[in-house]
Amino acid sequence: MTDNRAPRAARISRFPYLRQDFTASLVVFLVALPLCVGVAVASGVPAELGLVTGIVGGLVTGLMRGSSLQVSGPAAGMTVLVFEAVKELGLPALGAVVLTTGVLQVAMGLLRWGRYFRAISVSVVEGMLAGIGLVLIAGQLYPALAAKAPDSGLDKVAGLPGAFLHALSAGQAPASLAVCTGTIAVLLLWKRTPARLRVVPAPLAAVGLATLAAFMLSLPVSTVEVHGLLDSIQPPPLSSFGVLAGVGALGTVVAFTLIASAESLFSAAAVDRLHSGPRTEYDRELIAQGTGNTVCGLLGALPMTAVIVRSAANVQAGARTKASRVLHGGWLLLFAALLPGALGYIPVPALAGILIYSGAKLVPLRAWATLWREHRGEALVLSVTALSIVTVSMFEGVLIGLALAVVKTAWEASHIKLDVVDKGVGPVDAHLFGNATFLRLPKILDSLESLPQDRPVRLDLRGLHHLDHACRTALENWAERHSTTGTEPVRMMTAG
Repeated sequence: MTDNRAPRAARISRFPYLRQDFTASLVVFLVALPLCVGVAVASGVPAELGLVTGIVGGLVTGLMRGSSLQVSGPAAGMTVLVFEAVKELGLPALGAVVLTTGVLQVAMGLLRWGRYFRAISVSVVEGMLAGIGLVLIAGQLYPALAAKAPDSGLDKVAGLPGAFLHALSAGQAPASLAVCTGTIAVLLLWKRTPARLRVVPAPLAAVGLATLAAFMLSLPVSTVEVHGLLDSIQPPPLSSFGVLAGVGALGTVVAFTLIASAESLFSAAAVDRLHSGPRTEYDRELIAQGTGNTVCGLLGALPMTAVIVRSAANVQAGARTKASRVLHGGWLLLFAALLPGALGYIPVPALAGILIYSGAKLVPLRAWATLWREHRGEALVLSVTALSIVTVSMFEGVLIGLALAVVKTAWEASHIKLDVVDKGVGPVDAHLFGNATFLRLPKILDSLESLPQDRPVRLDLRGLHHLDHACRTALENWAERHSTTGTEPVRMMTAG
């Protein structure tokens, strides 16, 4: 009699967590499917390209080393930037931008720059996500109202009152708004349903119920346009790389690279806190993300980042190895190959509801309130970054946030203390302690100019840790002009 236990034991020893990873992959697939489609539609590209990016995130990035349980794909956080890039550069150039982004990420990983992304101000990153969330919410309210969204973030916000007023008289708007509102309601209330229903992820349940309601009730709402997977894949022509010579295109590449890398590595740090398995190798993860984006660029698809929603679902579903995320990419490929026509039944306002909900989660209201109580400077950086993204653009907003964070840090590092010892007669002793930089010059000079001019002054600089050129020059100029005629000049004492 043949004993089949030995081969079975060998398979179990080789893939000890296959059952857990298989189950988790199905959960992640069901979470990723509506998000991939929604992000693509909101980015102004064919819905199938969102699936392509999800497939690459699973089958390519998922196989590589870095973060074993993190799941990659199209992210809501990149939606606004992709939409602006497609509008300004055209869809054919998107592939060139994404491919270049991927190459830069791989280069940064090889140069071991991944760890430095952890030094980016958390307030800037949260402000960036908050700004994206606000623009995303404002932009998706238009398809929820069966209206066309303006191009800029500020116009999106400013045009909302008019869009709501117009919706009151528009024939399609009430049904569209009802589908969007119902989708958001399902997302909010799904966690209160019985446990046997919660086996289905909330995003899939919300989109599925909205699709069923629109079909059964014959609601007059727009649905996703289906082009076919192969028809949607358009590798960037060589001519599209010429666009990258422009300053605007280069700025877009830099923004893609910084934001995709920062979001992926911050997500990796968050995922590491959710499980006790191997920790993230940041440089390898950056190489994995870059490789995935290079492939996405070659296919003309959306850029990818690691996505915390899918990653958290992966961990919570019991995934133990990278097999779960690879399998999830396989399920997306099967769906795109076998059931592409199913996308054509999905109502656009349902996807808008998914993205409005996702955008709201990007706005850290609780974190902002805590920062305002404890670190108002950080709260200011977060707020300015977010508002700059809404009012100007993504790239300029992030640069403004980074510049403000640097100025804030420099200001806080420029602690300066002036101790004056005045006995009423004889020399006045002034001692400076801390870091003397140009940022503190007004405070230093105001204090020194209040010293008596008719008595000798001894200025002791030996307590300074740092004295920059601007401050030294200003102090020397003050010393030259301070004393009145007949009074001993200011004496400056420095270390060494």
